[in-house]
Amino acid sequence: MKHVPGRKTDVLDCQWIQQLRSFGLLDGAFRPSADITLLRGFLRQRAMLLRDCAQHIHKSLEQMNPKLHLVVSNIVGVTGLRLIRAILAGERDPLRLAALRDRRCKNDVATIARTLHGHFRPDLLFSLQQAVELFDFYQAKVADCDTRIEALLASFADASAGKSLPPAPRPRGAYRNAPSFDVRSALFRISGTDLTRIEGIDASIALTLISEIGLDMARWPSEKHFASWLGLCPGSKVSGGKILSSRTKLCANRAAAAFRLAANGLHNSHSALGALFRRKKAQLGTPKAITATAHKIARLVYRLLRYGEDRVAVSEEEFERRHRDRTLRNLERRARMLGFALQPALPPGAGPAVPI
Repeated sequence: MKHVPGRKTDVLDCQWIQQLRSFGLLDGAFRPSADITLLRGFLRQRAMLLRDCAQHIHKSLEQMNPKLHLVVSNIVGVTGLRLIRAILAGERDPLRLAALRDRRCKNDVATIARTLHGHFRPDLLFSLQQAVELFDFYQAKVADCDTRIEALLASFADASAGKSLPPAPRPRGAYRNAPSFDVRSALFRISGTDLTRIEGIDASIALTLISEIGLDMARWPSEKHFASWLGLCPGSKVSGGKILSSRTKLCANRAAAAFRLAANGLHNSHSALGALFRRKKAQLGTPKAITATAHKIARLVYRLLRYGEDRVAVSEEEFERRHRDRTLRNLERRARMLGFALQPALPPGAGPAVPI
């Protein structure tokens, strides 16, 4: 609305918006198609169940005083659930409880045993028992959501044009909260492209993105419009020709959160996106580096879904070489503007001898 001239007042805002819309000067808000809306509803319900399923167990353990969350990364993981179910079965010896740890747990038996001392009152044990039963119930409901999501994806039109799914670009371990069906194959069939080729995006993130933005990228005229809708591009708060702020706008966009999650997983990635993230992190700090890398990933997803471009992964070494060449060209151009010419430095000891 700020680009449309005209006077308005706060009282008549609604009338002014309706008039601009009737003239065709305002675009409608993004609304995905009916099938994508159904997929989005199922996935948001599934995410809500996963978010709420363990909070009662956390609260019960806090009241009982065992500090299990300090020694295991996930209290409802393999080790956490073994210990909790053993406590409910009547085991109280910390060493025997700690011996139930999974072999992949980073902390040893002695470290875990020191955190398992608490007061196991009957009322607190009853609360923990009900929390575990609720967790099992929520897990069953998550499985129901997976069944509905798989059936809905199977009803989408096939856009793969007979192409076969390429091998997974990066082998991944089993993710506890991942859907129980082959998400990657289903998404390749309905979109005709494999989003997991982009570093940082796994099948779960790709499913979230499809459910939030859909498959029709023509809703946004360009990738710049797409990044602006996500809230991942710099702001443009200008007054009188002076830039007041270029801060990224605040918005509760689930697709943008998924892109940030993908960017946050590139800390140790030996790829061009990983090198970009680390360079931005050194320049701007971690929060801004995540946003900048998420912006880059969003543009890649836009091109893949709209144009079906075959993206070739660039290695970290190739990214650094291109960055060095680009920096060198910029320096040479600046030197020519100032009337100078760059010369490569001679190796140590190769210069002309200077008489003493």
